[in-house]
Formats: sequence, C-alpha cells, structure tokens
Amino acid sequence: MRSRVSFTAGGVRCAGHLYLPAGSGAVPCVVLCHGFSGTMDRLFDYAERFAAEGLAALVFDYRSFGESDGEPRRVPDIGGQLADVRAAVAFVRGHERVDPDRVLLWGNSLGGAHVITVAADDPRIAAVVAQIPFNGFPKQVEGRSTVQTLRVLGAIVWDALRGRLGLSPYYIPMVGHPGELAVTATPEAGQHIQTLTGGESTSWRNSVAPRGLLQMMRYRPAGAAARLTCPLLVCVAAEDQETPLETTRVLAERAPRGELRVYPGTHFTFYTDPTFRDGVVADQIDFYRRAFTTV
Repeated sequence: MRSRVSFTAGGVRCAGHLYLPAGSGAVPCVVLCHGFSGTMDRLFDYAERFAAEGLAALVFDYRSFGESDGEPRRVPDIGGQLADVRAAVAFVRGHERVDPDRVLLWGNSLGGAHVITVAADDPRIAAVVAQIPFNGFPKQVEGRSTVQTLRVLGAIVWDALRGRLGLSPYYIPMVGHPGELAVTATPEAGQHIQTLTGGESTSWRNSVAPRGLLQMMRYRPAGAAARLTCPLLVCVAAEDQETPLETTRVLAERAPRGELRVYPGTHFTFYTDPTFRDGVVADQIDFYRRAFTTV
C-alpha cells in the first residue's frame, strides 16, 4: 500500500510517499534519501522492493525539489536537506505502523552522505545503507579539461553571487555530454537522462542551481562515519568517476561497524541497469535483516 504523506521541516512542507507492507503490526521502516538534484520518484522501485520484504518505506523530496515546497526551486542546501531527513525520521517514528526503534536510513549519492551524518547524531537509528555516497570531490574529474572546470566554477560563483543579491538562480544542467556546461558531463549522459525522465509521473528536471556545490566542497561525512554506533553498508561501483572508490571506501573504513560492497560498473549503472539494481537491493535487504539481530 502506498499513500501520499507530508511533514514539515523548519516551516517547509516536504512531500512524500509512504509504503506499508500487508498486516497491522509495527514494522521496521526505511527512510530513502535522494541525491544532489534527484527527486523521490526515482526511488519508488527501491521502496517497493523493501515493502515487498515486509519493511515500511518512506520516500520524499527535499525542500525546493519535486513535490515539496520551498523557493527558489531546485536549490540544493545541505543544512536544509539534513533538517528534512531528520524531520522524515521523526515523521515515521510517530506512525502507528512503524517500530520507532527500527528506523533504517538509505541514501543515494549526496543522500548517502546525509544519512551517515544524521545517523551519527541519532543513536536510535538501527542501520544505514549509503549507495554510491558522496565523500568529497575527486581531485580531477576524468574527461573534464581545465577550461571546462573553470566554466563550472564560474557558474557556481555567479549563481552564489545571485543568491546573495536575492536574484533568481543561475541554473545549469545536472547531466550533460562531454564538453557541455553541466554538473556532470559524461558519455552516458543521454542514457542517464532518459532513465531519470522515464517512468511514472517523473518530477525530475535536468536543471539545478550550482551554488550548492560550494557547500559540498566543505562537506565530509567521513568524520560522522567514525561516530556511528549502528551498522553501515557502503555500496559502490568499481569504475565510479563521480564518487570514486578511493573516497567512498573511507566511509566504511571509518565506521566502527562498517561494511563495503564493490560492484562492477559506474556511478550511473545504479540508475540505468534494473537487473544490476535488483542484486544490489537484495544485498541491502540482507544487510538490514542482519542488523535487526543487533537491535
């Protein structure tokens, strides 16, 4: 069963969908958190899989994204998004079908950093899955020239300046082809965009305010990982250029109860290959079930 829900974070309404398995008793609940420019509809498949295994699942949009309120639109703000995650956890803990001591966090890309950060300050979180998580930018982005890097930096600074002046955001594409001005420029761009814009009632737009990248330059969830008291599973791709293995593996190594799973493929394989995704989710469900034995 899936129902539309909403909750408030810092005075902003966040929209979501709550999936509940059959039955009437209290069950564990997975709170799923999307990435930098993502929207919750891209996580429906994950939530359905978790619900089919007897877990409740909440997907939601961060403020200014998708179906949630917040102006200006599509402006990533780390502090605001962390507040949204905490409000989502509080919402499910208050639901009659959710066991408040078996709330599980799941995050993708930047959302993977968020769930580690939130769980580090919430000892009641039962377990965390961080999928292709952000842990700092790579020193050099493969295939991006110095000129292209300067163009992106220029867009970031210009958008941040417009924000300080109270002007409308300077939007750039989230995903573009090599050589284009975009947050991520990759040969897989066309396939990735098609995947993100397909499916039921997608609200994702290939447009984002790049000022949020300034905050990410100072964002390091590895320190939070070292403070985790619950189990952590980090799922990464061996050929990932956006959240490379050398940075993401640190999260599992720092966590006292961390596990690392490395899969073949790239950052975008997690989005574009349904068969691959099914195997990853099966591993994540097994991890969550093992975590229950320690709760």
